Amino acid sequence: MLESRKVFLVNAVLNYFSSLCPITPGFIQEIEKNLQPILVKKNKYILSPIDNNDDVFFVVNGLVRGFVKDDGKEITTWISFGNEFIGAIQHPGENVRPSIEYLQALENSELVPMSRLFINRLYSNYQETNVIGRKILGLQYYAASERSILARIPSAERRYEKFMELNSFDVSKVPLRCIASYLGMRLETLSRIRSKLVKDLA
Repeated sequence: MLESRKVFLVNAVLNYFSSLCPITPGFIQEIEKNLQPILVKKNKYILSPIDNNDDVFFVVNGLVRGFVKDDGKEITTWISFGNEFIGAIQHPGENVRPSIEYLQALENSELVPMSRLFINRLYSNYQETNVIGRKILGLQYYAASERSILARIPSAERRYEKFMELNSFDVSKVPLRCIASYLGMRLETLSRIRSKLVKDLA
């Protein structure tokens, strides 16, 4: 990866942080010195249950999903189109252990990893980290609450309609099988709902 591209990607993280809270020169230097962006190719895993769940990732651009496997079936748990932090489930009171989730790039994606150890160092040394962390957790909690409500809507058609209402991104980029598993329905059911909605709009 070109040095200029690395600078651009790290600056994207800094811009995100500064949108949440003013950041100090020392904090900026710490980020610039320690973060190393990565490029993950389409369909490759960012994290899987054989990996230590030691990092969170800022998605600068691309398309990423989280999923778990149950009885051989993949169940998509969330989808990210970028400009946010992602990570696998990790109990805050436990030591780092392998992830129960898979994180997968659905298209070529540029990410900036941050280890939990490094994040804890930021908390210890830079007061703005506490504000930034609280705001990110608030955003994550809100998104998780939306997903929780969505999952409880009994009508498959209404779940899909609500999904479309909640997401302003280009859903056509997401494979239908991922949307179907995210919404807890069969692919055939999703295809039927989409066809019906197209006919209703005609």
